Amino acid sequence: MGLFDRLSRVVRANINDLVSKAEDPEKVLEQAVIDMQEDLVQLRQAVARAIATQKRTEQQYNKNQSEANTWQQRAQLALSKGDENLAREALVRKKSFSDTATSLKTQLDQQSSQVTTLKRSLIALESKISEAKTKKDMLRARANAAKANKQLQDSMSSINTSSAMGAFERMEDKVMQLEAESETAAELGGTGIEQQFAALEAGSGVDDELAAMKAQLSGASPAQEALPASDSTTSTPQDAVIDAELDELRSQLDK
Repeated sequence: MGLFDRLSRVVRANINDLVSKAEDPEKVLEQAVIDMQEDLVQLRQAVARAIATQKRTEQQYNKNQSEANTWQQRAQLALSKGDENLAREALVRKKSFSDTATSLKTQLDQQSSQVTTLKRSLIALESKISEAKTKKDMLRARANAAKANKQLQDSMSSINTSSAMGAFERMEDKVMQLEAESETAAELGGTGIEQQFAALEAGSGVDDELAAMKAQLSGASPAQEALPASDSTTSTPQDAVIDAELDELRSQLDK
């Protein structure tokens, strides 16, 4: 293979590749339908011309056939009148018109066949155009759907999912940290309450001790049996003062 042949093939291949990449299905299909419609217009014009030619040929055939019949009758008339030369001349003209009519009849048959073929082609082309329009709409819808899907996929691929997931993980860590801090605060608050209850329990010990002191002052110990009551006649003024203080303490405790 020569250098120029190889270069020509490379150029054609590159051009074909560029054309293929530049092809838009919707535009190509639209142009194809337009081309078919232009062909349909030309075919209709051709059918119209063929029909017009057929009609002209038919008119000429009918005219020559009529002239041939007329000269046939004239020849008969001249022969019946005994004018053989005139009859011969009439037959010569009749033959001329007959030959022309025969030739025109052959053309008319050919033209009729051509018109029939063109009409069939016209009907077939109209059907193909209708089918092409339907297919064009279907393919255009598929192409639009494919474009939309491609745009969606491109948009999804452009999203940085790793960064987004990283953000979710960071926020989850922050939430867990806040939860831990909340639990710690709750635990610290619970310790304060326990200390308050411990203080109350310590206070109840003091109350018990105070009750024991009262029992001792009244002459009985909680851990010992009650002693015999002392004689009221032996009480002293000092005992009366103590009893008064105890009564005051009792009233304060009751309040």
